[in-house]
Amino acid sequence: MHVQSETRTDRAIICGTTSGLEGVLSVDIVLASDANGAFVWGVLDRLLDEPTFTFEAITASGFGAVEAAVFAYGLSLGGRRGARTALANFWRRVSHASMFAVDRAGLLRSILEQSIDIEQIRDERCPVKLGVLAVNARTDAVKMFSGEQLSINAIVAAATVPFISAPVEIDGDIYWGDGELSQLPPPRSPKAGHRLVIAGRPSLFVAPCPDRSVAATQCATKCAPVHTIFDSQYRAGAAFFVRPWIDWGELTGMRDRGRQRAADWLAAGPLRTDETAAMNCERRYT
Repeated sequence: MHVQSETRTDRAIICGTTSGLEGVLSVDIVLASDANGAFVWGVLDRLLDEPTFTFEAITASGFGAVEAAVFAYGLSLGGRRGARTALANFWRRVSHASMFAVDRAGLLRSILEQSIDIEQIRDERCPVKLGVLAVNARTDAVKMFSGEQLSINAIVAAATVPFISAPVEIDGDIYWGDGELSQLPPPRSPKAGHRLVIAGRPSLFVAPCPDRSVAATQCATKCAPVHTIFDSQYRAGAAFFVRPWIDWGELTGMRDRGRQRAADWLAAGPLRTDETAAMNCERRYT
């Protein structure tokens, strides 16, 4: 096993089915392809501190697909502590391997195989449902890989930088990254859950609510509220696995910034369920 198993009590809180907690909030997480990986690490690490959050689903494109897989695997195997440990171990592998690797194309696959068990994530008992977006390199069509379609190849394809690295073959076709998140369906939840987007910068990738016009005061279909956390120090640049070396101090600095952004977002009370908050289909935080 990659992560030591956590207690049954912790797993119950994550699943949100047998915890017995009042005021449990269902949160679906979306990781945008432009989000700095270590910043995402920090945001996820901070969210794991919230015992009343349940993580129903996580959808990701770009490098975020790898982090999403590690996050889902850690939760499934070891609860909140397992997810935190899995993410930290993954980033230590990234930092260490980047100093010595020559075959960059095989580096990410090797680290991913050391960090997760894909069958554990695909198991229907996994507490969080994982979906990754990849682009067909021949047709530019975006495909969501989830459930039985999930594989190491699909996750690596989602994280592959187009035109810099070769696309990954899956079922006779070829895929690479930068899946457009606007392809996601509007978030709808009978439990009035929330969708949290973690991104590098403000953009138009979040699909608008189909029942909300400029003049509307509330969402007619009661879609789940959408929240966004952006990295205020976002800077465009080469992907991690194109750079020559990834310093551990730099990574933890980005992680701490992500933790602080998530803490500031939580302090603003974005998930309150009063009438005023329910009227907003989308809320942004930078």
